[in-house]
Amino acid sequence: MRLLIATDAWKPQINGVVRSLEEMAAHAGRNGAETCFITPQDFASFPMPTYPEIRLSLTLPRMIGRMMERMAPSHVHIATEGPIGFATRRHCRARGIPFTTSYHTRFPEYVAARAPIPEDWTYRVIRRFHGAGLGMMVSTPSLARELSGRGFRRIMPWSRGVDTDLFRPRAERPSLGNGPVYLTVSRLAVEKNIAAFLGLDLPGTKVVVGDGPARRDLEARFPDTLFLGALSGAALAQVYASADVFVFPSLTDTFGIVMLEALASGLPIAAYPVTGPRDIVGETGCGVLDWDLRLAALAALSISREACRSAAEGYTWEASARQFYDNIREAHAAAGHAVAA
Repeated sequence: MRLLIATDAWKPQINGVVRSLEEMAAHAGRNGAETCFITPQDFASFPMPTYPEIRLSLTLPRMIGRMMERMAPSHVHIATEGPIGFATRRHCRARGIPFTTSYHTRFPEYVAARAPIPEDWTYRVIRRFHGAGLGMMVSTPSLARELSGRGFRRIMPWSRGVDTDLFRPRAERPSLGNGPVYLTVSRLAVEKNIAAFLGLDLPGTKVVVGDGPARRDLEARFPDTLFLGALSGAALAQVYASADVFVFPSLTDTFGIVMLEALASGLPIAAYPVTGPRDIVGETGCGVLDWDLRLAALAALSISREACRSAAEGYTWEASARQFYDNIREAHAAAGHAVAA
């Protein structure tokens, strides 16, 4: 399999989409595949309104077509519903090229948070986008049920993983402030609901890792919070291991890889009972889900770090990649059987 992945999310962005696709490429060989990418680095671009850190590519289907001719893929996967994703979809539809897709981001909710556009309107567009593919991959069972109820079809499961060698409990835990330490790691944007965490009356210290368009406003509103900016690798792993509770205030994430990184580091989760936390924490005992986020954060302090680490060890990038490539092969095989029938 020579797989072309078309994505509007790519480096230097730091998010779950980029992380997942990088891991799929890293594990391609072990799954009998090789990957090539079409990303924003291939085109001129302009900053996204209200979110300049994200750049929107200036591309057309014919430009995508020329690139696909050079790359000669045997399979196509469209990862995002941006300019590159739409142009790739249009080219594939025009040429009768089958493709799969994945649902990473709740664009209807994100758009509604920034503009007076009803979510139903955007869901109609997104449903049509994915409906043209052989199958749409989603990260959790609760998200699959939700999207199925909204009329999405041919849904395939694709979970995520975590590097348990990098993210792990550590004997040395440099102080981040007076304990207990409550940590969140996130893109700092309105849809991430970070203010709901920072506004909590909690003893100890609140720490935020990440950057984004809301950072300046959050720093001004919550001067007692420690903002560390964007971190990665060993520096990020050390911060995880030095905290006491990981607070995940998002109401719109489809998964939340950061929760796996926290659990692997021995951190219990405090979150709302929504898609993502429900699937990762569930009944594992490695976190507390409550609509009162303060109560969840305080209750999580009593959870053992060993239980959290044990929960994270059930998620590997090897299993995630195997599921991803199997989905693509099975979707193409099912389509072939349907045509033959």
